[in-house]
Amino acid sequence: MGILNVTPDSFSDGGRYVSVEAALLRARAMLEEGADIIDVGGESTRPGADSVTVDEELARVIPVIEALRRATEAPVSVDTSKPEVMRAAAAAGASMINDVRALQADGAPELLAELGLPVCLMHMQGEPRSMQAKPHYDDVVREVLDFLLKRAQVCMRAGVAAERIVLDPGFGFGKTLEHNLALLAGLDRIVEAGYPVLAGLSRKSMIGALLGDPECDRLVGSVALALYAVRKGAYIVRVHDVRQTRQALRVQSALA
Repeated sequence: MGILNVTPDSFSDGGRYVSVEAALLRARAMLEEGADIIDVGGESTRPGADSVTVDEELARVIPVIEALRRATEAPVSVDTSKPEVMRAAAAAGASMINDVRALQADGAPELLAELGLPVCLMHMQGEPRSMQAKPHYDDVVREVLDFLLKRAQVCMRAGVAAERIVLDPGFGFGKTLEHNLALLAGLDRIVEAGYPVLAGLSRKSMIGALLGDPECDRLVGSVALALYAVRKGAYIVRVHDVRQTRQALRVQSALA
């Protein structure tokens, strides 16, 4: 899954793809590099990020999704927590919803059942503005898995088919470095729950904490984490550096 942030303030590439033309060029490049899905996001969820209005988010993502649908047949995901944006994005041609709040907005599970699209449910402790203040867990893997399974059950009761649900443990969303490492080591426990698992580790602050590198210099760490996540059973890896990740995965697959 290639990351396409059409925001002015995302932690790694904010402001680079805010125009439709720049976003389309970036999406095409990622597809040529081997991306299977393009994930379009119009609201930053980095630590400390402020929320944006529905109208602002719509103005950012809908023209890009429409342009992608005209230019390519590749699946497009929309990274949003707002039901209004989910509905409009689906009408514009999005074929997946990626929600960092796991469809907790009023009416979101019912809307997904109506749309019939796949959905990725992510775990986040707290809200983006404050989630890194004092995250706490007694058993991070168990607590994250319990939350995700409960959200999956809520969605299925609303009519979302089980085979359309993907789980994301939410690396970096209300978690310390120690939490992230424990969650990655225990990722196979989440995989064993029976749902496809998405791992979003690309350029995250945990790499900076381990290596001391800024966001723009975390390629090696990002690829290493993606490889480990796939070995642990991740079905989708959400990345900025598509070509390098794809190359490393091909080598790892040949050695398996």
